[in-house]
Formats: sequence, structure tokens, C-alpha cells
Amino acid sequence: MKLDLIDIKRNCSEEQTEVIKKFLEYLQKELPLKDDVKIHFTSERYEHMTTGLRIGSPSTIYVLSNHRMISDILRTLSHEWAHEFQHQKLGLRNDANVPAIGGPVEDFANTIAGIMVKSFETNHPELKKILYNEAN
Repeated sequence: MKLDLIDIKRNCSEEQTEVIKKFLEYLQKELPLKDDVKIHFTSERYEHMTTGLRIGSPSTIYVLSNHRMISDILRTLSHEWAHEFQHQKLGLRNDANVPAIGGPVEDFANTIAGIMVKSFETNHPELKKILYNEAN
């Protein structure tokens, strides 16, 4: 599986970029994907997204990253990664009629996103100040 990180250096600091890359390694370990994924780090919302969006074939994830706390970026990233996992591993189809709020598909992604961010933070206490934009 190959990840293509688009505009990460334009919309994230060097410090954020390093944390995001470490988090992506963690996501791949915990929720492995086999197909390639493009991840766009954007400064503006794309289509109907709030802070993130996953669209299919080829799989592309959009993450609003400009002017956001890194922990919020990671939560959005893991939410959309969970949706990609649902498509690649659990058989969710791109043409499935899924409500944008509530329901099993969205509830799964919300739950997984919370677990992944909290678990990553617990496993990397040295990153806590960076994750929450706290001064040294």
C-alpha cells in the first residue's frame, strides 16, 4: 500500500508533518489498508466536507488542516481512514446510501477515530504538547 500525501508541506508545519507521518504508520499498523490512498491536506473545504472527506476509486481522503490543532487533524484523518477501511476490508460500496450523520457507518468511523487518537497519544506521551499546541 502506498500513501500519497498531497500539499502536506503547504498546509502543515514541519513538526505537524512529522507527527502526521508517525500517526499514519500507526493507523496502517492498527487498521491496515492494502490499496493505495491519496491524502490531500487542504486549506479549504472540498465539496460538502466539514473537516474531512473520503471519496472512492481511486481512494482519496481530504483533510482540512490549515489553522487546526494537530490532534484535530489526526482525528479527522483517522475518521476518514476508518471509512477507507470500511470500503477496503468490510465491503462498503462507494454507491452505498449512507447518512452523513449517525447510523452504523458513521458511528463506526467516529468510534474508531476517537480510539486511534487517544491510543496514539497514550503510546506517545512525548508528543502531548505538540498535539495540543501547548508551549514548551
